[in-house]
Amino acid sequence: MIFGMWDSPLFYLGPIPVDHLIVTEWVIIAFIGIIAMTATKNMQMVPKGLQNAFEAIILWTYDFFTQLMDKESVAKKWAPLLTTFFLFILLSNYSGLIPGAARIEGFQPPTSNWNVTMTLALITFFAVHIAGFSEHGGHYFGHFVSPSWAMLPLNLIEEVAHPLSLTVRLFGNIFGEEMVIAYLLFMAPFVVPSLIMALSLLLGAIQAIVFTILSASYIAAAAGEGH
Repeated sequence: MIFGMWDSPLFYLGPIPVDHLIVTEWVIIAFIGIIAMTATKNMQMVPKGLQNAFEAIILWTYDFFTQLMDKESVAKKWAPLLTTFFLFILLSNYSGLIPGAARIEGFQPPTSNWNVTMTLALITFFAVHIAGFSEHGGHYFGHFVSPSWAMLPLNLIEEVAHPLSLTVRLFGNIFGEEMVIAYLLFMAPFVVPSLIMALSLLLGAIQAIVFTILSASYIAAAAGEGH
């Protein structure tokens, strides 16, 4: 283990190595799934308790994405993916703040690994082009040569830059935060790291919001009237 980052597989499923962060991802996904199933198991006309909280989150995110996107139909179609992004990234960011987390075998904050953030960014990349094609058909690909064919290389570089920036931004912030906390725990246990961890609550939420907003804006741009 290097500063809270486990550097060897936890176990193997046949020939497939299962890393520590994969186990953490499974736990986070299972947690979100259990909350969703519990909240929607016995739905009432007048929501209360967990159903009420879950519906409030869904309505807030739906209204939020509707404001970001030109078309309500596009917001309705992609709000589930974007909401899942937000919840998964938020819980992944916060998972590194659990006391003693770095000492728990099988535990590693997923967003502190660039493979995870790159995967999320690639999902956004494909979602953008699926949204553009579904709204505009073959005409969507015309924007790659707009306003002229000479712009094709620059437009392609821009498309590649979007997932790259999403990957590096999220990974860099969370990994850097984990490293700072690990160093401070080694140098000045408890007091200073506690202050940094308190600040990390805010930063973790901001990073989840930024990733989700950027993903939504890319989808909105691809599905918008300009294409």
